[in-house]
Amino acid sequence: MLKRKFMDTLLEWKHTKSRECLLIKGARQIGKTYIIREFAKASYSNVIEINFLRDTRFKKAFEQAPDLSFNAVFSQLTLIEPSIHFMPNQTLLFLDEIQECGAARTALKFIAEEDRVDCIASGSMLGIAYKKISSIPVGYERQIEMFSLDFEEFLWAKGYDKAQLSILHGFFDRKEKVPTAVNETMLGCLREYMAVGGMPYVVQTYIDTNNYALVFAEQTKIISSYLDDIAKYTSESEKPKARNCYLSIPRQLAKETKKFQYSVVEKGGTSRKFDNSLDWLNDAGLIKFCKNVSLPVFPLKAYIKDDQFKVYLSDIGLLTAMYDFDMKSAIVNNTLTGPAKGGIYENLIADILFKKNCPLNYYKTDNNTQEIEFLLTENAAVIPIEVKSGNGATLSLNEITAKFNPPYTLKFITGNVGVSDKKITYPLYMAMFL
Repeated sequence: MLKRKFMDTLLEWKHTKSRECLLIKGARQIGKTYIIREFAKASYSNVIEINFLRDTRFKKAFEQAPDLSFNAVFSQLTLIEPSIHFMPNQTLLFLDEIQECGAARTALKFIAEEDRVDCIASGSMLGIAYKKISSIPVGYERQIEMFSLDFEEFLWAKGYDKAQLSILHGFFDRKEKVPTAVNETMLGCLREYMAVGGMPYVVQTYIDTNNYALVFAEQTKIISSYLDDIAKYTSESEKPKARNCYLSIPRQLAKETKKFQYSVVEKGGTSRKFDNSLDWLNDAGLIKFCKNVSLPVFPLKAYIKDDQFKVYLSDIGLLTAMYDFDMKSAIVNNTLTGPAKGGIYENLIADILFKKNCPLNYYKTDNNTQEIEFLLTENAAVIPIEVKSGNGATLSLNEITAKFNPPYTLKFITGNVGVSDKKITYPLYMAMFL
C-alpha cells in the first residue's frame, strides 16, 4: 500500500467536521477511491459505497425520490439494495463519481443537516458538472482537491522513512551543505520522480518492476484515458480545441519563452477560441495555470495579468511521457539539454508547489529582460524563486532583489546548498521542504 498524506486530511475532517460532508475532487486515477476505502475500513464499522458511474440504479434513487430529504433518499436506496443498512454515528456513506448525479450533489446539504452518517463524495470533472446541479450545498460541504503522489510520498514508496527525511530537512533548515554522496543520491531520486511521476498505479509499477518501459506503457494508458474524457465530457465544438490545447503543453514548455501561446495550439489561434478549452482542462484537474504579475509585491492577487500565463501539467511524469520514451533515459541519466529541459524542471517545481496548495505566479517584465519562475508570499512579503536546470547565473534574481528588496530569495539548482547575502541556494529536491 502506498502511503499518502491525504489520509491525515481525512482523519482531520472526521475529527473537526460539524454538519458538513467532504467533497474530494481531482483528476482521474490519482487514487481518490482507494484512499477513501482505506480510511473507511480503518475508521468506521459500517461503510456504504455507491458508485454512480458503475450502477445507474442509485442515480435514479436520488433523481426519482419524492424529495431530497435524508429519509426519502435513504428509503429509496434501501429499496434498491436491501443489504444497505445504517448504524447511527458509525456509518460512512461514500458517494463515488458524484459528478454523474447532480441530485446527489444537492442532497449533500440534507445529509449534512441530519448528521446521522458521515458522508464523503468524490469525483472527477466536478468543475464541468457544476452547471448540471440545481443547488450547490454551500456551507454543508468541505471541498478539498487531491493530487497524485508528491515527491516526498514517492520517496516513502522507495523505502525512505520520515526519520531519514527529517535528517535531510535539517540541512534545509540550517542552510547547511549536504554531504556529496547524499546530495547526488537525492538528485538521482528526483530525476526518477520526473520520469515516473506520482500517478499511484504508475508508481507501484515502478516500485514493483523498476522497468521504465512498463511505466511508460501505464502513463500512455492514462493520457489516452484523459483524451477519452475530453471526448466524453466536452461539447462537440470543444472536443478538438480542448484536446489540441492539452497536447500542445509539451511544445509550450519546450519553447525559449514558456508563456502559453495560442499560436502553438493552432496557427492564428486566439484566446477567444481557446480560453474555454483551457478552463475546462483546469476544472478537470489536468492542468495548472501560473499567471504573470505586473509587480512582484504583496498582495500578488492585485497585480495578476489574466491574459499572460504559463500552463503546467498536473503530474510531472505524464509531461515527460508526452514527449516520448527516450525522454525518460535523458532525464534519469541527466543527459537532457536544450530549452525543453528548463520547461520540464519548471513543471517539476510547479508540481511540488501546487501539491502544497501554493498559488502559482511568476514575474516577467514587459520588455522580457527579467523573469522569475515562481513567487511565494510569507508574512505579507513576496519571496522570489528562481529555478535552474543546471547551476547558471541568476541575473534576473539579482536585479529583482536590488529593485524590490525581498526579505530573502530562493534559487533551486542541481547543485548543493549555499548562501550569499539574501540569496539561499538549494538543490531542487529541497523544494519539498518549503
